[in-house]
Amino acid sequence: MNILIKEILTLLPKADDCTDFEVKSCSIYIKDGIIESIDAEPDGFKADKTIEGSGKLLMPGLINAHTHASMSILRNCADDLLFNDWLFGRIMPLEDKLTGKDCYWGAKLAILEMIRTGTTSFIDMYYFMDDLAEAVDESGIRAVLSRGLIGNADDPSVGESKLKEAFDAIEKWKGHDRINFMLAPHAPYTCDDSYQRTVAAEAKRLNLRINTHISESLAENENIQKSYGCSPVELLDKTGLLTDKTIAAHCVHLSDCDIKILADRGVCVVTNPVSNLKLANGIAHVPKMQKAGIKLALGTDGAASNNTLNMFRELSTLSLIHKGANHDCLAVTAKEGIVIATQGGAAAMGRDDLGVIKPGNTADLIILNLDNPNMQPCNNLVSSLAYSTNGSEVETVMVGGRLLMENKEFLTIDSERVYHEVSKICERIGTR
Repeated sequence: MNILIKEILTLLPKADDCTDFEVKSCSIYIKDGIIESIDAEPDGFKADKTIEGSGKLLMPGLINAHTHASMSILRNCADDLLFNDWLFGRIMPLEDKLTGKDCYWGAKLAILEMIRTGTTSFIDMYYFMDDLAEAVDESGIRAVLSRGLIGNADDPSVGESKLKEAFDAIEKWKGHDRINFMLAPHAPYTCDDSYQRTVAAEAKRLNLRINTHISESLAENENIQKSYGCSPVELLDKTGLLTDKTIAAHCVHLSDCDIKILADRGVCVVTNPVSNLKLANGIAHVPKMQKAGIKLALGTDGAASNNTLNMFRELSTLSLIHKGANHDCLAVTAKEGIVIATQGGAAAMGRDDLGVIKPGNTADLIILNLDNPNMQPCNNLVSSLAYSTNGSEVETVMVGGRLLMENKEFLTIDSERVYHEVSKICERIGTR
């Protein structure tokens, strides 16, 4: 399908420097899901669909680099609790009640919210992979999925069964154009050193990327120090889990030594500022990681701990909190935040064709309506994306050139059906 987005303000990289931007009015020519040209009409191009761009802004879709989509079912039912009480006392007992079909509907709800607020790709860690993949397939969004793995030497069969589930899903969905997979050792406190080595070896054998949580809480650091005599980062480095194909969520409590290890290994850190604030886990050392050259991406975490999957809210928080925490108004600028929320997520996915609007890249794009009080006047639209935009301005979303939402109308998901099914699940598991 050929799409012409006509005369629209567009967020473009300045020359070859994709870390700086300019906004200019241009026309975008999309053919078979690829951005074929900017402004210059390709020979023989005939638009099957034309989108008028007057009064609107085009930008790359946001990439949610760390979430647990199906946990949208658990939104607003475990709030204002200490982290261990939240996780072990409330969330895990509720998760034990969830079925594969529950996770399918939870994922559909999450995808609705992400599309509505401008996310075109997400990286997920959970279980019931087949049901989640089905939700992604039907919705048209792009995703990297990973079965959360837990295991220890006391009962090797548990870890083996989780790996088998991961391998089964990878085999079933291989070749899908919008679904990829990672291996996901959940965290140092749920995977012992022996199991970490097993997963690292399997990831290397299969050439898969790794998705894990590291140093989310002080308690995690203290327990790992007590058990292994080192930090979580040092432990995962010893077991082979830290490579340039690893994404590490949270990384709130890092020493200077930890930061150097992550930088040296080429690990991509996914910061989740809202979840870390809400659970009182702290504020990650993002400016320090930037100075060390660590690759950074942005995620929401799950709706049970955020409680939204709105990446514009996350971008705003990212761009504000480090200024205050570091008493530095240049800490994480608007431009840097946008790079982290787009190109950073693309790098975490292992994709170099996403996150930037340029010829040859995949057309994962969103259109914002500027006819909103908070977007006026249009003095500096780059700044507005970090400091003024709240996600409600998103009007049209496409993934691979396919429209998932147009003029705020969902085109691939029946939202009323999703709300109905999720409501029934909540009544059954007792979240109300």
